[in-house]
Amino acid sequence: METDRLLAGAEDGHTGDHGSGSATSRRDLRGSRRMSYSAAGSWCHLDGDNEDLNIQQAVVFIEDAIHYRSINHRVDASSLQLYRWYYSRICQWSLGTVIAVVLLLAFVERPSSLSISSDPHHRTIPWEPPCGATESVEMLCLIVFCLDLAVKSYLIGWEEFRKSKWLISYTVVVLISVIDWVLSVSMVCDEKLRVRRLVRPFFLLQNSSLMKKTLKCIRRTLPEIASVILLLALHLCLFTMIGMLLFAKNEDPKKNGEWELHFKDMTTSLTSLLVLLTTANNPDVMIPAYTLNRGYSIFFITFSVIGTYCLMNLLTAIIYNQFRGYLLMSVQTSIIRRRLGIRAAFHVLSSHRVQAESQEHVSVNTVLQVMSRINMKSYYKSAITMAAQQFAEQGYMNRMQFRRIFDELDKDCVKEHPPLPQYTSATLQKLQVINLCFILFYLFEMSVKIFAFGWRGYLSYRSNIFDGFLTILLLVLQIAIFIAYWLPHSQWYPSSHDVMSLWEMVRLVNMLIVFRFLRIIPDIKLMALVASTLLDLVKNLRAFAGVLVVVYYVFAVFGIWLFEGAIKPPPEMSVLSLENIISNFSTVCGTYEQLGYWPNNFDDFAAAIILLYDVMIVNNWQAFMEAYSRYTSEWSKIYFVCWWLTSSVMWVNLFVALILENFIYKWDRSHSCSVTDVEKIQYETSVQFMFKEQIQEPTEEELVCQLHQHPHLQLHW
Repeated sequence: METDRLLAGAEDGHTGDHGSGSATSRRDLRGSRRMSYSAAGSWCHLDGDNEDLNIQQAVVFIEDAIHYRSINHRVDASSLQLYRWYYSRICQWSLGTVIAVVLLLAFVERPSSLSISSDPHHRTIPWEPPCGATESVEMLCLIVFCLDLAVKSYLIGWEEFRKSKWLISYTVVVLISVIDWVLSVSMVCDEKLRVRRLVRPFFLLQNSSLMKKTLKCIRRTLPEIASVILLLALHLCLFTMIGMLLFAKNEDPKKNGEWELHFKDMTTSLTSLLVLLTTANNPDVMIPAYTLNRGYSIFFITFSVIGTYCLMNLLTAIIYNQFRGYLLMSVQTSIIRRRLGIRAAFHVLSSHRVQAESQEHVSVNTVLQVMSRINMKSYYKSAITMAAQQFAEQGYMNRMQFRRIFDELDKDCVKEHPPLPQYTSATLQKLQVINLCFILFYLFEMSVKIFAFGWRGYLSYRSNIFDGFLTILLLVLQIAIFIAYWLPHSQWYPSSHDVMSLWEMVRLVNMLIVFRFLRIIPDIKLMALVASTLLDLVKNLRAFAGVLVVVYYVFAVFGIWLFEGAIKPPPEMSVLSLENIISNFSTVCGTYEQLGYWPNNFDDFAAAIILLYDVMIVNNWQAFMEAYSRYTSEWSKIYFVCWWLTSSVMWVNLFVALILENFIYKWDRSHSCSVTDVEKIQYETSVQFMFKEQIQEPTEEELVCQLHQHPHLQLHW
């Protein structure tokens, strides 16, 4: 997965973009193979004296290729040291922690979420930090962001900074946050509106290249689905007008049930059919009319078949197809970045030999020296090092050979378990499959497996780790039960609730024993495939989940601004007393009040997040929309419809698309494997691996063109 935080215009279509380049540029680059470079503004020719700098540059370029980063940054010695420090694990983890802290401030700031319940009837006055506490933490975070912006701007240079829309936006967001922070402190934290809360999610977006690309893919997908959205809107409006004519007000009050509840005016009619599109109010919406005449059901069934089952599924297909295409384009750009980084590393390593040799080549010892300095996963480093050592007798490798050894980066990461020790005794081999149902036998089985496989072999299986954890936990519980209830002079009783009663311990033990049956998943091929797909989704959904967090955050802040304190329940009402609900407060069945949805509100940030989640599920979401339209205005429905379109329509369909791609890839890779193979081999799937077969490799002319456009490494061919 990508870890690029330094987009020097590669996603904005500027000079740093990895494209094919013009035909004129390609022809110009086919001439001389001699090369010189400019670092930090000074020209110098590459020779043996600069060999250490060449190695540093190659190390950084290869690390950029590993992480799909842009190579358009400064390449002098001091800048390279700063660059590697910036992308070090501790620096990036620190920056990620700061971003998490600034986002979590919303739970503590006014209105504070630090209360046990969000129900107005039970919510105590939440603790709110004194003025200046959260502001001080936020200012420290803003200082870190300023330093982050300064480092990024310096590393890519002023020219590239002006071309990067993300970095310019980053500057604007930091300035807005600082200005709003100053206003907040000057008003003694008594301001009603904090604009900086709305822009905080930008810090999360700008820190991840894959999130930027995901957002860009979503933005490009929107125009493609506009036709279906328009068709859906026409379908909704057409049936709304037909419904208003079909269920018009009748002179007989007994026949006005449908008109009174669902088709009284244009707004009510649109809302009722929109909710029916999500099936949340089916069949409630048609019951009054269906009671009078069963023929009225044809109207609602026709609307649902066309809208829900045809247009909505067509929308899903279009979103999947278009987003998949743009995601493939994004992955294509990432692969070009990797090839470009490898090509740049070869050039800086071979440049000092060009003057004396007719062909470019690089020493094997130099390559091994570079590999010893690169920070990368051990299995990739060992594979590339072994591939390079194959040319040890030759002493050097050319451009194609150099590129070929780094093809190991494009291969699936295969986790192979250590070989089993060979035992001569048949008894020991049989003991490896013992799996009894009692806890002592579980422990015995675990011991036998550890003895048979060895510690490394035992821990290389996730199923063994799962079994071992549950076995130890079960053993601890049994020992606790024995000590508590069976030792002489024990003062505990089965019904004791001081820590955990005997019955609770027994239930917990039984639950863990049942839970242990999940170990059968790896033994069934299809179940193992589904489980591994779900595990891979956790990794591949980071960018999607990050953008979803941003969307949740923004809508929650807007919801608090618009609806904080809008719904105030009657003071004499108690949600714990059904008699009080009936006697003191008359409510319509199915409404917000009758359903007791009081904890779902926008009175604090945590409650707003939960309410948005409830609306995304679309189960009874019309109750929230109808309640806030009554307590505020009819225009509040726009907010809930926008959230439904963003979360339930767009995001759920994108989630389905990613699940399909991931599962199809895993199925294609493992359909020929046996159950044992699926257990022994674990493919580490990434977005790049899923689209590997559809990716077109860049040509040599394209790579040379991109190298020629490097802003800090001037090449002459």
